[in-house]
Amino acid sequence: MTALPDITALDRSQEPALRALLDGKAKPLGALGRIEDLAVQLALIAGRPDPTTDRALLLVFAGDHGLTESGVSAYPSAVTVAMVATLLAGRATANAFAQVAGAELRVVDAGVAADLAPHPALIFAKVRKGSRNAALGPALSADEVDSALARGAAIAREAAAEGFDVLALGEMGIGNSGSAALLVHRLAPAPLAGCVGPGAGHDAAGLARKLAVLEQAAARADAVDPREVLAQFGGLEIVMMAGAVLGAAAARRPVLVDGFICGAAALAAIRLVPAAADYCIWAHRSAEPGHAAMLVAADARPLLDLGLRLGEGTGGLLALPLVRAAAALLREVASLDDVLAGRL
Repeated sequence: MTALPDITALDRSQEPALRALLDGKAKPLGALGRIEDLAVQLALIAGRPDPTTDRALLLVFAGDHGLTESGVSAYPSAVTVAMVATLLAGRATANAFAQVAGAELRVVDAGVAADLAPHPALIFAKVRKGSRNAALGPALSADEVDSALARGAAIAREAAAEGFDVLALGEMGIGNSGSAALLVHRLAPAPLAGCVGPGAGHDAAGLARKLAVLEQAAARADAVDPREVLAQFGGLEIVMMAGAVLGAAAARRPVLVDGFICGAAALAAIRLVPAAADYCIWAHRSAEPGHAAMLVAADARPLLDLGLRLGEGTGGLLALPLVRAAAALLREVASLDDVLAGRL
């Protein structure tokens, strides 16, 4: 079993001093609400009162799922390859949002069921060509879970070493909302029926078929240990994202967590190493029904509520300006004392 990254919990003893610093800014006490909480979190992560958020990187992890063989998705696995090509061509929604938010975007091949051509924005980290069908047996072996966790952590650490201040996570993988539902069902825990949503666009009949397949998978294994849950029900892009959360936290970088599927990965990371929760910034409340239970389980407060359920890291990119605003509050805003004394 591969050792997990060593993560240091945030030193909360510094929070009163940071709150006092914010209270002394040229604004009414607490007038910026959640932005002030976010500023404190960023400063604690950075270990200094002037955190920088200039360089941001979105990592979109891609993988295929054996569950699609049983009809959990309205689309075939071939769409994963097509959307990866769209991301690498710069024409996906995530590309447009990344350009607006001022973030770099890279795609990680965690387990796409095809051979992808080299591309400057593609990180090759494939563990295998897609997961196995979790309705019939374990989706991944224990070694494959360990490999995906380790590769995700390494990718995050390398991004931090490259100078990125903020990491945002996203995903692309047909069938991955089914895998995420099973993970949340066991890791929250929460009733499976409440974790299953439309994903990429099921109608009522498709949603009923999806639930039946996932119930079959859940009945097959009673795993509750995080690593075993990931082996039984996980997808490679989800497991690798969990590793990236751990790697980013070990490198003391804030992680913008996107919606339901990315959130399942973050919840798995927190179940593996609870201190990782300190480094997660939950970008938005997804329209996927299982996200509510996930947020409760992670004790998370999302920044936005826009009815999103696209994935790709789009919610994280929309929340990035709020992260930068929180850091700028600490770095750029004058103190009330300086304003009153004319020291501007």
